[in-house]
Parts: sequence; structure tokens; C-alpha cells
Amino acid sequence: MEHSGIFISTKDFLITGESFQLREHEYIKELLVTFPRPQEQELSKYYESEEYISHTDSKSGFLAKIYQLVKKWSLQKKVALIHKQNGNVGTLLDIGAGTGDFLKIAKGHGWKVEGMEPNGHAADLAKAKGIDLKNSLKNFSDQNFDVVTLWHVLEHIPDLEKTVSSLSKLVKKGGSLIIAVPNYKSYDARFYGAYWAAFDVPRHLWHFSRNSIEHLLTGNFTLENVRPMIFDSFYVSLLSEKYKTGRKFSFRAIAIGLLSNLKGFSSKEYSSHIYCFRKL
Repeated sequence: MEHSGIFISTKDFLITGESFQLREHEYIKELLVTFPRPQEQELSKYYESEEYISHTDSKSGFLAKIYQLVKKWSLQKKVALIHKQNGNVGTLLDIGAGTGDFLKIAKGHGWKVEGMEPNGHAADLAKAKGIDLKNSLKNFSDQNFDVVTLWHVLEHIPDLEKTVSSLSKLVKKGGSLIIAVPNYKSYDARFYGAYWAAFDVPRHLWHFSRNSIEHLLTGNFTLENVRPMIFDSFYVSLLSEKYKTGRKFSFRAIAIGLLSNLKGFSSKEYSSHIYCFRKL
């Protein structure tokens, strides 16, 4: 048994319109589980849309333009973060590497990079940039790295426990594990409720809070730092407003994004967080 009480009911606003529930995990406090969960072989159909922009380089449409603009800025910040965490350049594995932009920039800064991306279309776009990605973590079973990153990826992975176990083997002793995920306890999540775009069912199979992430990694890693992703509240609020009202742009969404960050300053509950762990 993986779940118990129902937290909220929502639906796939991006592709199918199908309804889902978010249920509380039976053992891990504050971890929510998408129900019903699609069979693993069925998951790919929920990503087959040009609007799923993390698997494309699309700049078509207002939200895609905003996404790509913020992406450029955030990629540089991510590379600066991994350099700070490691103290120098080293070996880097990016899990769920998408179209390879993060690895391309990291490589340009001297990192020895590897990446995993199961989506064939995204991997093809990465290859055109000179980044060859593997399609499974099994390809790295005999390797370990100074830094392993998952940028908005952990919420998509079907076998969470197996992946966490793999992460402990992939990170060198004293190395860094960096995970970015949405936070359903943020103000923008509470404001938009079932329309909150970062629930993104059923592509997001898991929904995390700060407590559940730390609990999940306890034993093999120690949490050193939690950083807010301040632009996520604006992008997610704009997309949530679109799902709720149909408007492609909304000043209310901008206001909610700003208010979420202001409230996060005191509550420490931002729309998304970056968690920096150290391998024990």
C-alpha cells in the first residue's frame, strides 16, 4: 500500500484532460502520490505535446518565450552552484537532461559531463548540440561522480525507492547531489489548488515538501542547503492562470508569483526549491 487519504483531486490540463487524485503516502510524511498511476509503458503518451517545452527548444507562444528566457539565466546560475558545491570542476551526471543545455554549458566551463534522458526526441536535440545522452541509469552502474543533478526530474521517476538507492551509488563519497522539485506547500500552490500547474499530473508521479525530500534521502546524504527558485512562482502562476481562466497572460498571476516569493521569505516555502545534499 503506497497511499492513504486523498489530498486533492485535479486533472491533466496539458494533454488528455483525465482526472487524477493526489493521495498521501502511507509511510513518508508529506509525500503525495498521483493516483491512478499510468503503467510505465503508457507514460510516454503524456509527454507527446509541443507544449511540453522541457523536451523541446520551442520559443513559440508567450509562455514558451518566457520559459526559454528564464532558462538562459538559470543555466548559468546552476553551473555556478555546482562549481561552488564541488569547489572546482569535476565529473558531472545530469539525470533527466532534456535537450542538453545544462550539460553543454557545464562542459564549456570545464566539467566532464555525462547525462541520462529517456525521451528520444529530447536526446536527439541534445546530440545536435554535441551532448550524447544515455537512456537509462543502468549505463552508469559502474561509475560515480563528483556531482549528480536532477533538475525537476525526481517527480517524474516511476520507481522512486530504486532511484534513491541508485543515487547513493552514483555520487562519490563527499560528493554532491542536487535536486530541484516543486513544493506543494508554497503560497501559489495553495492559491491555485487543483489548477496549480506544478502538480502536472500524471507526468508528476510524486509531489514533495521540504520534509519529505529530506526524509527520502536521510541515511546516505546530509542536507547542506536549500535554495529558492524564485522565477518558478511566476511561470507556474502564469500557467496555472491559463488552466483556470484560459488567459495566456494575467497580471493577477504575476501578483500571485510575487506574493508567493514574499511569503516564502518568511515561511521558507517557495514554489520550487533546490536541495543540496552531501554524500556521507
